[in-house]
Amino acid sequence: MRASRVHFYSHGQDDPSCRSGEIMDITVELAGFLLGAFVAAFISGLAGFGFALIATAIWLHAMPPLLATPLMVVYGLLVQVYAFWKLKGSYNYSRLLPFVLGSAIGVPFGVGLLGWASPVHLRIGTGVFLITFCLYSLLRPALPQFHTAGRGTDGCMGVLNGVLGGATALAGIVVVVWSGLRGWSKEEQRAVFQPTTVATYLMVALWLGGTGNITPDLLRHLALGLPGLGVGSWLGWWLYGRLDEAAFRKVVLVLLLVSGAALALPTR
Repeated sequence: MRASRVHFYSHGQDDPSCRSGEIMDITVELAGFLLGAFVAAFISGLAGFGFALIATAIWLHAMPPLLATPLMVVYGLLVQVYAFWKLKGSYNYSRLLPFVLGSAIGVPFGVGLLGWASPVHLRIGTGVFLITFCLYSLLRPALPQFHTAGRGTDGCMGVLNGVLGGATALAGIVVVVWSGLRGWSKEEQRAVFQPTTVATYLMVALWLGGTGNITPDLLRHLALGLPGLGVGSWLGWWLYGRLDEAAFRKVVLVLLLVSGAALALPTR
């Protein structure tokens, strides 16, 4: 897309049709970016996760991955930091600790999988699991509840979460599923899987040693998208406060189902 813009500008700068095409491309990209930031922030505020999946699903139709990826990382962290602040006073650190420590153990193994396992197969397998689990949960609401599971089991789930996060960047999915099966309230669930997701993402980034380029284009997009990000997050949290336990459970399951379908579908 960017190459074509340069081509229009350099070879047809006096052609009104080329200029209109340039303006149209920029308008489509900006509209897609702003829409993606708002919708992803709204969903994340409502359900507590899903920002990256929703944002990239929209952004990759409007902008190149080299721009979408750092925007996803920065905005995703901003949304989670806001959630961390909103949930202050709800944290049970003794409950949270096994998940974070387990993820710290699992992340290096997940990153190691990148060297020989197929990321595509891992994503498809995760997608199929999520589809199966969510369909079963929605069709048969009376799922088994693991109220008496101990810290050891929570830690094992944390390890699995770290492995999956390191291998596929799907940090938090395992903890989202498991915290629902633990029979915790919606506040208790979010107070576990949101900080665990943030910690896992940070650990994955450290292990990968990723670097990014800060460009004027990136800074412009960051500034332009902040209002939509803020409004979307606020609306999501506002609606979340009006959901009862059953409605919250359905929202999480539906979003997980959509996530699983997106992961399982083949990409070009």
